[in-house]
Amino acid sequence: MEYKFSQRVKNLKPSAIREIFKYASDPEVISLSAGNPSPEAFPCKEIEEISKKIFEENPISVLQYSVTEGYTPLREHLKKYLKESQNIGSQNDDILITSGAQQIMDLCSKSLLNEGEVVICESPSFIGSLNTFRSYNGKLAGVPVESDGMNMQALEKVLQENKNTKFIYTIPNYQNPSGVTMSLEKRKKMYELAKKYGVLIIEDNPYGELRYSGEAIPAIKSFDTDNIVIYAGSFSKVVAPGIRVAYTVAPKEIFSKFVVCKQGSDVHSNIWAQVVCYEYMTKYNFEQHLEELRKIYSIKANFCMDLLDKYAPKIKYHKIDGGLFIWCELPKSVDMPEFCKTAVLNKVCVVPGNAFLTDENEKCQSFRINFSTPTDEQLEKGIKILGKLADKIIK
Repeated sequence: MEYKFSQRVKNLKPSAIREIFKYASDPEVISLSAGNPSPEAFPCKEIEEISKKIFEENPISVLQYSVTEGYTPLREHLKKYLKESQNIGSQNDDILITSGAQQIMDLCSKSLLNEGEVVICESPSFIGSLNTFRSYNGKLAGVPVESDGMNMQALEKVLQENKNTKFIYTIPNYQNPSGVTMSLEKRKKMYELAKKYGVLIIEDNPYGELRYSGEAIPAIKSFDTDNIVIYAGSFSKVVAPGIRVAYTVAPKEIFSKFVVCKQGSDVHSNIWAQVVCYEYMTKYNFEQHLEELRKIYSIKANFCMDLLDKYAPKIKYHKIDGGLFIWCELPKSVDMPEFCKTAVLNKVCVVPGNAFLTDENEKCQSFRINFSTPTDEQLEKGIKILGKLADKIIK
């Protein structure tokens, strides 16, 4: 039988770069390519206690169907928490609980993006979101990321050249994959440009709580007086990714369309997981937990950067003060994809940088390292291998 696929997906193909990850399943390969939280970061005991109590006292409450908008106590607590901690949310906004932040990108695309309309993204940017926008036949336009965030002159040029832009997608805190944090000046400028050109902003903030040093920078959503910012937050990096609980704060008109689209997708997100998040935030010391996470990742990040300095001085990288990723750069004379393939053959796996570009065929000299998942021993061994490879090919 000949299968006839929809126009949206028939031209989607697996990336050739992804073939590298087939090697990562080899138990001998050190994976510096994942984006998983550290095994030390999971509040397993607390989740067990909460779940035990739920299933002893009121199991049907988390086993029965529920409302699409999400578990009401969690929604109400998040509204208060976000307003008090970051000044996020207004009377014109509402909050929807989703099945991971990836679903927020899907809801934005499904409810807002017409085929051929432009999505402006940082270049590089998170591959999961890029692929979601692609799946709805959105046209991706990349804007270079500098040491303090997206290049604003380039952003305005892209806005001028693409009159059918629907939204700007940004990860302003410890960006995946670059690790860069956008300055307050650039956040305000992005907001001004979005307002000037009549486009929305999707502010994706999964890593904002994982700040090791310095002062937190206000979210773009915190100064959204024109109802043009959709904010995405997640429990994946601060509780557990497997429970698939995230949330979006969006203008009420957009929120209502998200709800309808979600009803046609999964009816509602996992209620047990939502109750766990609510109980953990309200009955345990959530702030202390966040501080412990920051300590864990600060130690691991600094250890990784020290290893790069010691064993791989020919590999340049952007120093970070939060998040889970380090963006490494090779000289222009080096074939970056070939370097990554050779690394895999030498039992260490990193992510080639062009996997994160709006055009994967564009030349890129960077690759991404994740330091949160591997053990210290694995990290040291992996960085040593990368350093030796760099010494061989970089003169």
